[in-house]
Amino acid sequence: MVSRERPGERPGSVRTAVVWDALGPVLSGAPCDVVDIGGGTGGFAVRVAQAGHRVTVVDPSPDALAALSRRAREVGVEVAGRQGDVSGLLDVVGEDSADLVLCHGLLEVVDAGEALATIRKVLRPGGTVSLLAAQRHAAVVARAMAGHLHQALALLDGDEQVERPSGRATRPARRFTADELTALAGEAGFTVSAVHAVRVFTDLVPGSLLDQEPGAAAALVDLERAVAERPEYLPLATQIHLLAH
Repeated sequence: MVSRERPGERPGSVRTAVVWDALGPVLSGAPCDVVDIGGGTGGFAVRVAQAGHRVTVVDPSPDALAALSRRAREVGVEVAGRQGDVSGLLDVVGEDSADLVLCHGLLEVVDAGEALATIRKVLRPGGTVSLLAAQRHAAVVARAMAGHLHQALALLDGDEQVERPSGRATRPARRFTADELTALAGEAGFTVSAVHAVRVFTDLVPGSLLDQEPGAAAALVDLERAVAERPEYLPLATQIHLLAH
């Protein structure tokens, strides 16, 4: 079982506490097969494996998969790492191979409709997908507050161009509203069971406060949990989290 642990003063836990709360009931039963697409170094995968589940991370980066392997060994769990991406997911893990698919931070940089259609084929009947994606409204506000007014204007109705390493061409980074993400899931044949606002306040609170003020991180998590399912706070969230079946 994945516990609702108190995060102490760890910023990483503050940022992901709402997602872990949502995944808790999904992961609280018998061991299941979990596929984490683009799971990188295993920030989610290793903890899921610690809860007793069979986890496979599919990621295009061999360096990330090597770091994943080290991380898993350090805590004494086994996580399978497979090099690949969502376009070749069926060749890597096969159809009807997962009870839960984690798709976190991926839909921004791929064709979201095609990715969700592939994920549906990977899931067994009754399976669950956890979707975590950047939210557009909060990005517009963040750009404006940072003084990047032209970027904020461009983001109102469009995508952001993200520069790739080593001078490679830019690629679009899409952001979503909650309604858009829910509609995409529905078009792919999923039924959305929960929508959560993630990081409503976390990116606005100075890190120095969390480092210096005792109990600040725990209080921040309590605040994030309190607004996670309140729809009026969705437009303020840096990310949107959906559970769909």
